[in-house]
Amino acid sequence: MNETAKVGLRGHDIAQLVAVLNPINVVVHGVDGVISHWSAGSADLFGWTADEVAGLHVIELLQPDSSLDIGVIIDEIRRDGAWKSNLEYRHKDGHTISVLSRWVLSEADGEPVVIQLNEDFRSAASVQESLAAREAHFRSILQTVPEAMVVIDEVGTITSFSSTAEELFGYESEEVEGRNVAILMPSPDRENHDRYIVNYLTSGQRRIIGLGRVVKGLRKDGSTFPMELAVGEAISNGKRIFTGFIRDLTSRHKIEEELRQAQKMEAIGQLTGGLAHDFNNLLTVISGNLEMLEMRVTEPKALTLLQEAQGATDDGAKLTGQLLAFGRRQPLNPRLTDLGQLVSSFSELIRRTIGDRVELRTTIRGGGNEGLVDGPQLQNALLNLALNARDAMPSGGLLTIEVNRVHLDFDYAQMYPQLRAGDYVLVAVTDTGTGMTEEVKQRAFEPFFTTKTTGAGTGLGLSMVYGFVRQSGGHIQIYSEAGQGTSVRLFLPAAAGAAGLAAAAEAARSQPAVPGGSETILVVEDDPRVRRVAVARLESFGYTVHEAGNGNEALVVLEKHPEVALVFTDIAMPGMSGDQLAKIVREQRPDIKILFTSGYAEPDVAGRQLAADGSWLKKPYTARELAVELRALLD
Repeated sequence: MNETAKVGLRGHDIAQLVAVLNPINVVVHGVDGVISHWSAGSADLFGWTADEVAGLHVIELLQPDSSLDIGVIIDEIRRDGAWKSNLEYRHKDGHTISVLSRWVLSEADGEPVVIQLNEDFRSAASVQESLAAREAHFRSILQTVPEAMVVIDEVGTITSFSSTAEELFGYESEEVEGRNVAILMPSPDRENHDRYIVNYLTSGQRRIIGLGRVVKGLRKDGSTFPMELAVGEAISNGKRIFTGFIRDLTSRHKIEEELRQAQKMEAIGQLTGGLAHDFNNLLTVISGNLEMLEMRVTEPKALTLLQEAQGATDDGAKLTGQLLAFGRRQPLNPRLTDLGQLVSSFSELIRRTIGDRVELRTTIRGGGNEGLVDGPQLQNALLNLALNARDAMPSGGLLTIEVNRVHLDFDYAQMYPQLRAGDYVLVAVTDTGTGMTEEVKQRAFEPFFTTKTTGAGTGLGLSMVYGFVRQSGGHIQIYSEAGQGTSVRLFLPAAAGAAGLAAAAEAARSQPAVPGGSETILVVEDDPRVRRVAVARLESFGYTVHEAGNGNEALVVLEKHPEVALVFTDIAMPGMSGDQLAKIVREQRPDIKILFTSGYAEPDVAGRQLAADGSWLKKPYTARELAVELRALLD
């Protein structure tokens, strides 16, 4: 007997099978032809109910004049596995029905039984159309489902390979069907997979089968990728088949890595920004005292020492400025700027800086390259990138600066944490130098990390660029391959249009002279040393000065001294911050001018309005800078 056509069933299994197939035209009878089960579909097709036909002979009932020999048919089933033929069966009312009858042999409680499936020719065409439609629908689902599907048999041979799997692995279905599924796996899974299947089939212990897990896939080109694998098991024609659904995790892993990198950079930025803020307070004290000493010392050698110390504080201020830029704590003065025009006008300085061995090309594509940025800070960032590119091309090469307006869609933005979809102006700085390894790229933006020799750089250039772009609301990417060169791409938020460029082009406010004044000024500073220096400077300018250690004290002083004409306040203070104090003062005394200062500009405090007003001093500041800002406000 052909074992693939014979299914062993118990009596109640037959009843359950007929119940499941009740709408279909099923007749079950013994090898002697006596009917034991009669489906509802058969009742609809032939007119007799199951009770009416129970115990009757199937041939005598349905084909009383036929010469069919049931014994011959059963012999053919045992030889060929099944028997089918076009028959003329009769209906209860006497008319003839043309059917396609399929017979298979099974067992019930150890006894052979025959299962007939009778298909009415009148509905056969519609049934075939329905099956074809169902198959097409099923195939369309397989083609559109986002997961790739691979079906294998119990020895690991691929029997089905969906179109999504073709795209994912790079194989055509004809290339893999009939081959072992191990070709889609890198080592060591490739060598172990068949053993996993054998172990499962013999012991039932699951290693991969039936479990959802993250593994690696192997593409046709030899590259690997992370994938989530879920495997299900089924029985078909008495044999096990395993269906694997595969989801590519490359994008998700990239997003997770970007998020980890962003979190790390944020933590480092907060640390360096906080340190730079405190260090700026110290520099303010040192610089202020040095300035006042210079006014009292006349001996030339002593003056030289003081000037060298003052130069060292200036260098320290530049260093903390870079740290603040990386930590996104530097005060920015964003203006509506045509970035194409800015880069074009700045390119000559870059050309002189990088030397003759490096060729500079500047490309401005299209119009609409206006963005709200701090122009000098962007120029500083470009200069840093140009110097890095020059150092990466010791034997010369090509440096390209390209400006172009781009749109980053939602799908692109999803790949990078903190990036919003929208219009940006892309400023790309590309060199043909030595490039970066993957390890260097991962750490390129960290402060004090450098691949240069000792003394050749501080390692703050790229970190400053990173902080400037992020604080400007933009995005920065590095594309680099060792030996192929590097491209640093700055995505800066684009302006809605050209409106407002006239305002951006207005001349910078002219700085008045350094004269002092006689007005009354309130100094609000939580650091007593910084406060003493500020008070001493203001008094030396001729001003009447009151002081307060925090915002609440300042409000009390203002109530006692209505003659105060200006409040000089730190931004970052415990309790009431400087901008909160300013808001209250402006409500109570709108005539009072306010000058802000800080070791860094917190993004949620130093908003665009403060920078636009120009009422801002970054620590450490010089006496002249303080005097100029005071007169600019008071006059």
